[in-house]
Amino acid sequence: MQVIGTDNYMPLLLSFLRRAANMAEGQVKAYTSGTASMAFVTVPNIEIGRRLAHGLVEQKLAACVNIIPQVTSVYTWQGKINEDSELILMIKTLTSRIDDVSEFVRKNHPYECAEVISSKIDNGNPPYLKWILDTVSDKTEPSV
Repeated sequence: MQVIGTDNYMPLLLSFLRRAANMAEGQVKAYTSGTASMAFVTVPNIEIGRRLAHGLVEQKLAACVNIIPQVTSVYTWQGKINEDSELILMIKTLTSRIDDVSEFVRKNHPYECAEVISSKIDNGNPPYLKWILDTVSDKTEPSV
């Protein structure tokens, strides 16, 4: 009978212990790059910003909306250069919901041509990214 040395079991045992420790700590599984996105929307005042932010969060289109005050926008519109004081909404959502966020903004925004631009999130704090994924309703899930 051949006796197998502990050296053969050690890597397997260490792997098992690491996995068990990670589960015990509630470690978040790896985030898939691009699953979540940030969308940016400019608004003319705090009342509209709050109304849009609350609507997006209430409808589970966004996990969080930051209202960033006091930005100056310089832009061309209808052949004229304009300069306006605005606020920016930074919306954290699922990439799969960006079109829904854009539609919500278009329906509820006073501008004729509302800005909605987005960027996929490649990396970040794993628990925060998981929170976005858990909070925003995936459009493939049936509504309750």
